[in-house]
Amino acid sequence: MYNSKSRLLNMLAALMVLTITVACTGSEDADCQQQTWYQDFDNDGLGNPAVSLTACEQPSGYVLDNTDTDDTGGSGSSNDDYTGTGSVSQGIATTTTNNLLDCGRTAGLGTITSTDGNTWVMPAAVNYDNGDFPFASDLHNPCNGNNYANTAAALAALDGSDIVEIDTDGEVITAYIFADNYFEMYINGVPVGKDNVPFTQFNSDLVRFKVNRPFTVAMKLVDWEENLGLGTEASGSFAHHAGDGGMVAVFKDASDNIIDITDDSWKAQTFYTAPIKDLSCLSENGTERLSNNCDDSDSNDGSSFYAVHWAVPDNWTSETFDDSAWPAATTYTNNTIGVDNKAAYTNFTDIFDASGNDALFIWSTNVVLDNEVIVRKTIQ
Repeated sequence: MYNSKSRLLNMLAALMVLTITVACTGSEDADCQQQTWYQDFDNDGLGNPAVSLTACEQPSGYVLDNTDTDDTGGSGSSNDDYTGTGSVSQGIATTTTNNLLDCGRTAGLGTITSTDGNTWVMPAAVNYDNGDFPFASDLHNPCNGNNYANTAAALAALDGSDIVEIDTDGEVITAYIFADNYFEMYINGVPVGKDNVPFTQFNSDLVRFKVNRPFTVAMKLVDWEENLGLGTEASGSFAHHAGDGGMVAVFKDASDNIIDITDDSWKAQTFYTAPIKDLSCLSENGTERLSNNCDDSDSNDGSSFYAVHWAVPDNWTSETFDDSAWPAATTYTNNTIGVDNKAAYTNFTDIFDASGNDALFIWSTNVVLDNEVIVRKTIQ
């Protein structure tokens, strides 16, 4: 019985092979050789291993290779596609500091080397751990519980030791700041205050300094990132989401009069842009470093993302630094930045959205992809 079954199975198998052979040789293509082809959506010569079909002839849009890790368009780019003035890196940075503050999202630091051999600190070289650089005072800080109901309460908590003296015969100026995510402020080259929270939770600050007018404000702004070197953070079901930045500030004199607000009279320059999926989307117009034509959609694979870096000038904090050729700051609405549900902002709309002196959020030309921005203004 067993031997009869075996002979029957062998006969059936041979019949099947014969049938397939006849079907192939009997077709119009006598040399038909079935192969597996992989979709090459971005036309970079690399196929997507998840999308394939079998055919004798190469189908349009398919290749034999199956090694593409991102067939959406980004991996079709190369350094040859970039003709700008920055330095290009690709992939994730090496973490050097795991977390600057145990509150909210992880605020790490890292380094990455660009294709021209330069090494860059990600997301920016900052003074958060520098004890000689003073922290700002709190308006609203969920990380330490200093959540003041209004500016009067925040000011009442200060004893004057927070005031940084630049000019002994100057007047005390108070700056109110909401930054998404981090800032460092200099007045005439002197460090006067840095953000208490590098990433999240969202907070707001005040900085007091004694100075004569006119004085020059220079601020380094950083849109922090979880995926160092890629300019992204987790959001919803996606591992890579390009979050936005934005900073708003109001400056008052010793008589509580507003003497300046953030608007397009400020200067703003970009020094780090990411994630870039296709380097050919970048352009420059004079000193403008433009990325508005770049794709900022969410993704689960950032391995092929690029970043572009520019060196920060050594004397950018100084009142003598010439920023006349820098682009004007781009302004953004509260709705664009998304602050209407954040107490760090809404508790102080009498300052930030003062009638007749409504301060505007400022950044570079791309509030999503530009992650390190320097803004400056001389206040009369």
